Amino acid sequence: MTDISILDSLVLGVVEGLTEFLPVSSTGHLTIAEKALGLPIDDKGVTAFTAIIQVGAIAAVLVYFFRDIVRIVSAFVRGLGNAEVRGTFDYRFAWFVIWGSLPIGVIGFLARDVISGSLRSLWVVGAALVVWSGVMVYAERTARQDREERDTTLTDVLVMGLVQCVALVPGVSRSGASISAGLVRGLDRVAATRVSFFLSIPALVGAGLFELKDAVKEHVPVGALAVGTLVSFVVAYVSIAWLLRFVAHHPITFFVPYRVIVGLVLLGLLAAGTISAT
Repeated sequence: MTDISILDSLVLGVVEGLTEFLPVSSTGHLTIAEKALGLPIDDKGVTAFTAIIQVGAIAAVLVYFFRDIVRIVSAFVRGLGNAEVRGTFDYRFAWFVIWGSLPIGVIGFLARDVISGSLRSLWVVGAALVVWSGVMVYAERTARQDREERDTTLTDVLVMGLVQCVALVPGVSRSGASISAGLVRGLDRVAATRVSFFLSIPALVGAGLFELKDAVKEHVPVGALAVGTLVSFVVAYVSIAWLLRFVAHHPITFFVPYRVIVGLVLLGLLAAGTISAT
């Protein structure tokens, strides 16, 4: 049985909610938090727990963007039998999200053993936090930001979906990867961030459902799962509202110094033997 207490679930729920949509890597921070709490970070039950509480963050996206989602899904359903509706952006965007979500679904499934195994190392987290910060700087410096959400194309979302796969490496950040890709493609920050949110829904729901079997198999406490998921929902909802306002006026490189400092400190502690990688 995986021993995760209610206090552990509270802490991990807050960490998940705060970091899931900020470009700082929720998986990386969860791994660090698990280590600090004395949990075995390479344990299947712990991995399953962190994947499932992400559903709370996704629920926050569904609630926050409820009207947009209803409009897009409605257009998709109506468009299946109505040629006129198929000419609307909402109908096309529904397909964009579907196609853009396929890469991480396929790669995540094929590389599942590596993701839950050798990549669950604090060496990987520390290095990824530092290295991907350079990509974020490049994305901001080359960004034209001359296109809004309704100017989004299938190519934009496919590129964002492919780059999102890099975030399977703990420390990269799913939002940091997809937003960076959107900026490089010329989308403005708000558009890139909103598209990133929509791409997160299939990716994180799929990951949570896939890990559910391990949570059952490893006897992860239901109470801890419920608390962690609820807390991540509440904190994530606040984070979403804040991030959308923030990126309208600030570059994503705002988060780079924090990422680099955390990454370097982590690597230093590992090199000194103060903490172990797993």
